Amino acid sequence: MSYEQSAARLEAIRSRSPKMVEAAIEAISRGRVDVAKFGINREGAVERLSGRRKGLESASATLGSMMGLEAIVRRVGRPPLLVLHNEVRQEPLDDFPPDIGEKIAATQVFTAAVGRVEFVNATQAWGGTGWVVDERPDGHLVLTNRHVAQIVARRLADGRSVFMRSPITGVRYGVRVDFNRESGASPQEARPALATDIAYLAEDAAADMALLKVKKAGAGEWSMPEPVPLAGREASGGEIVALIGFPAFDSRNDRTAMDEYFHDLYEVKRFAPGKVEERVEGAILSHDCTSLGGNSGSPLISLDQNAAVGLHFAGVYGIENSAVSVATIKALLKGTLMCVSSGLREAKLEAPDGRHRPEDLQSRPGFDPNFLGSGFETPWPKLPQELAAGLASPSDATQERPHELRYMHFGVLFSKKLRLPVMTATNIDGERAVRIKCGGNRWFFDGRIDIDAQYGQSAYQDDSIDRGHMVRREDPNWGDLARVADGDTFHYTNAAPQHSALNQGKALWQGLENYILDNARTHGFKANVFTAPVHRDDDPLLEKENARIPMEFFKVVVMVDADRDELHATAYLLSQGQLIGDLLVKRNRSESLEGFTLGAYRTFQIAIRDLEAATGFDFGSLRNYDPLRKHMSSREAVGNDLPVALPLDSLADIVVG
Repeated sequence: MSYEQSAARLEAIRSRSPKMVEAAIEAISRGRVDVAKFGINREGAVERLSGRRKGLESASATLGSMMGLEAIVRRVGRPPLLVLHNEVRQEPLDDFPPDIGEKIAATQVFTAAVGRVEFVNATQAWGGTGWVVDERPDGHLVLTNRHVAQIVARRLADGRSVFMRSPITGVRYGVRVDFNRESGASPQEARPALATDIAYLAEDAAADMALLKVKKAGAGEWSMPEPVPLAGREASGGEIVALIGFPAFDSRNDRTAMDEYFHDLYEVKRFAPGKVEERVEGAILSHDCTSLGGNSGSPLISLDQNAAVGLHFAGVYGIENSAVSVATIKALLKGTLMCVSSGLREAKLEAPDGRHRPEDLQSRPGFDPNFLGSGFETPWPKLPQELAAGLASPSDATQERPHELRYMHFGVLFSKKLRLPVMTATNIDGERAVRIKCGGNRWFFDGRIDIDAQYGQSAYQDDSIDRGHMVRREDPNWGDLARVADGDTFHYTNAAPQHSALNQGKALWQGLENYILDNARTHGFKANVFTAPVHRDDDPLLEKENARIPMEFFKVVVMVDADRDELHATAYLLSQGQLIGDLLVKRNRSESLEGFTLGAYRTFQIAIRDLEAATGFDFGSLRNYDPLRKHMSSREAVGNDLPVALPLDSLADIVVG
């Protein structure tokens, strides 16, 4: 806080609310606030706050230092009113206009949309307040504070958020929101909604917000409440507001003040009227509604606008409370609130899954086998029989391509049995590449095949599972239709669940195509890339969807060698070494029994012939244009049939000729 802001705020407090300053002075005088931690003594703090010494500058500096305190009660004129059956039990409010009762009656309807944030499978029973802020087709969105959700959830480096597990039992935590929890309410009267997802969890450097996607739990005769409307303008100084939430006993506050207001009745729904502090441009939204720790995440309701103007998140005893502004809340819901995650990637509230109809994807050319030029045809490889038998047939299939899902500059062969891609094939034109910034892309189902055969967002919520593009989004982005190609890569038919452990070896894996195009004397900097997961019967399964998680992936990169005027093909494997171990077993090599172990994930360059032997794919004549064939020929000449798989520590290790 700047000096000017501190001075203006203190002056506003002293002129409008002298009793607040008196309460702060009393707390310091009686030793209830330890001011030594701020580098001043008790007498000096009292004198500065009272304005008896060194003027406004010293007093504002004292207040600025005390902003870190966690105590938020105003002693006079701000009673937290009880809520019973969604109605506010009113009391005399002498510090407000005569029509305050009417204003409260007009806004008490919003109490039904405010619930207590309770934890499932956790030792802490509950942590704060939340309120329905939006309704989506797949559930209602409840807004609360980041510091509340962080008790049972965490944010991943890619911006997604997940519920944590108990370090003792391994059971995953959860959240439910009880929209009742009024004074005297029995457990049978609870109105619980279960959180099915964490739609957003702010990083520590961002506004203190979290969004929970919830659905009604149980068979009680009640309906999910309507969202609290958001105000059309920002709150202004002096505007009458109210905080709705569940204040809990808080030892950080003055016990006498709490007894006067709460009469030893805590953790139940209350409606606390107050006023917005005079606002300085650029300063945080502040108010003086009475609150305690359980109010974290409460809506700040404007009684003048009959709508929410903020999200309460913190306060200072005897001074002020703070709230996230309505403009910031709106930006979050619209998906325009951008923040940099700890992994230095932009993240925002993910849009719900979309669905493209067959007519939306018409005229897509798909993979072009003749892309490299006349005489250099590279058709789809032949698939193993068990994979070929389970392929989906898109509604726009042709006789020549009965199973290819055709997109812009690439194609996908998709297994309806496995509900995963079997292989993708991409045409890359390096000379015509278009760089497109990635930001908040929406994922889509492809309506040309059965939607139930495709996994959506729910399959990628586990904190150990990534949603991996099979066709790299950059690869097909070239020419005038680059943006169409970029959007096409965000179909679930082009995604496969990937264990986060694969990230250990992904840096090399993702740079292979660029390196080969930049460093090989290729014809026109064009390439065809085939990518596929290695499907195994013992692949681990997704916890929620019971789907296989492939643990290995391979790709084959094909281009034209301009010097030799012939094809050039190389194969790569992202693996811990399982496929190599399988080849050793198949070939009865003793190495398979002599200490062969799986290591960390890394990228290997593997001979195409060995890749074919291990996977059952048939790449035809491409095996003859593999630079590793020389290594195979020399080994075979002396009866050595060990697999040719070279671990790559850098892109410079690739054998290109």
